[in-house]
Amino acid sequence: MSEKNEKLPTHKELEKELSAYLTKKYGDRIRIISPFVLPKKEAFEEESEDGDKSKGRAKINFSIKPEELEAFLEQYVVQQSDAKAILATKICTHFNRIRYAQTHLEEDEENILGGIKNNILLIGPTGVGKTYLIKLIANKIGVPFIKCDATKFSETGYVGGDVEDIIRDLVREADDDIELAECGIVYIDEIDKIAASPNLVGPDVSRAGVQRALLKPMEETEVDLKTPHDPISMLQEIERYRKTGKRERRTVNTKNILFIMSGAFNALAEIIKKRMVDSVIGFGATIAKKNDNIDFLQYAKSEDLIEFGFESEFIGRIPVVTSLAELSEDDLYAILQNPNNPIILNKKRDLKAYDIEIKFDNKALRMLAKKGVAEQTGARGLVSAIEKALLIFEKKLPSTEIKKFSVTERVIKNPEKELKALLAAPFDPKWDEILEKIKAEEKEAVKTYVTRNKEDLAQRHDLTLSESQLELIALCYASQAMDVPGVLKKIKSIYAKIKQLEDYFMKSNGLQVRFDDEARDFIASMIIESKKTFGDFYKLLKGDFEYGFRLIQEKTGKQKFTITKKELENPEQYLNDMIKAEYIDDIAKDLE
Repeated sequence: MSEKNEKLPTHKELEKELSAYLTKKYGDRIRIISPFVLPKKEAFEEESEDGDKSKGRAKINFSIKPEELEAFLEQYVVQQSDAKAILATKICTHFNRIRYAQTHLEEDEENILGGIKNNILLIGPTGVGKTYLIKLIANKIGVPFIKCDATKFSETGYVGGDVEDIIRDLVREADDDIELAECGIVYIDEIDKIAASPNLVGPDVSRAGVQRALLKPMEETEVDLKTPHDPISMLQEIERYRKTGKRERRTVNTKNILFIMSGAFNALAEIIKKRMVDSVIGFGATIAKKNDNIDFLQYAKSEDLIEFGFESEFIGRIPVVTSLAELSEDDLYAILQNPNNPIILNKKRDLKAYDIEIKFDNKALRMLAKKGVAEQTGARGLVSAIEKALLIFEKKLPSTEIKKFSVTERVIKNPEKELKALLAAPFDPKWDEILEKIKAEEKEAVKTYVTRNKEDLAQRHDLTLSESQLELIALCYASQAMDVPGVLKKIKSIYAKIKQLEDYFMKSNGLQVRFDDEARDFIASMIIESKKTFGDFYKLLKGDFEYGFRLIQEKTGKQKFTITKKELENPEQYLNDMIKAEYIDDIAKDLE
């Protein structure tokens, strides 16, 4: 009995045991590399009757337009106008071409030989938003997205990661949906680190070798999801064959997988500068002097990248190149002011975990931007600046009764002094005054942001964004640690529950009651501020309104009732006036 109930080893445990055995028998000469994750479902073993292997592509927003995607990126990313425009255009074109090919299979376009993908190279210093941009785009379109560093790979056959593992990781990210993975985005960072060194003698397996290994996946190839050096997948295949009697070859076609590369390319600017100066000999000395501070990366050409250390075949598979500029103090300040920025939101969530509300005033944000520039790591410097200033508060405040904390310019300048002052008089009314002032500024900033992006947000979230909704959005943002899209989703969820409340009341009591827009927003505000629950409003309908509605129904036969905000605030007065009005009408009719 004990043998039957013995727990079977997990994938990791089995791999560990095999590794220990092989090491004991052969030493370090043989090791297990198991990048492939076994499929969770048996659904991949056979196609469905209609021949549709997956519903994955239905999740992708293929029809998105470049200007629509660019407007979306504008809501999140500061500066980088050229990069946003190029990415929005080329990525939208890529996915719209996939959609067009799928719906026009009878045409010859799908069979064009030597088709070129819009693979993209992003050039720019660290912390300017390269990864953030691609993550936003992948999330917006609804495609699986995988990020990896070029430095972890080696040419196939050498020790290190196989570049084809990227595709296997993409399938894992798509929950083993191969069809969805075949429309994914592969993002490879630090691509400049695999540029071949001009002084190296012999094969460079971690640089030029990786470039050559990437050539086929970047264009079109079939990647086998099983790998010969993976004993776990081999055992699984044996088990699958024992059950089904079928040998299956699962492969991923990379034709529609978009590859986006990025890197800092620190030495590339000098190569470009030299080329530009040499091309204007005779005038160059003066021009070069005047343009010493120019962003040369924006003028990058294929010849510059080849001189940098890339093979021409590799660069030929990346037809789109764009650069991102270094961020200034004003740019960093704008990032911190953006209500969707993850830096401030993450710090709010850090403190919210201790049930502490934290707010930042504009002067504090400006001071953080100055400190962020000094870090010289772009937007990442902002995180360091915030942590240095607020770490002592994050350590101390959870052990106190303090539940509200305002980050002002003085807090950033002298954290230790301000912490002492706060602990000396934690319940001084001045702290509440400062917090409420910052909260009012925050609400106005959010309303301005939503108004500026009203068209896109209204369409994307199916909301009218009326004046009362703007107030509700500002209230929700100020009381929750979430970005604007998260706030809009929460409000829509509350609206849906209000509709459920109306429907349930009708089903239970036979009376059709609806809240008007203003009343609906009033209920939502009470829920957001945790002053009332949906149960409280149902009790209000049941206790305060139902009796009056019954009287009116019996007297007039009226079945439908609309409740306003004013009536919610004073239900007794509303019902008295309503009943009185009905009786006055009856008396008037009798007199006639």
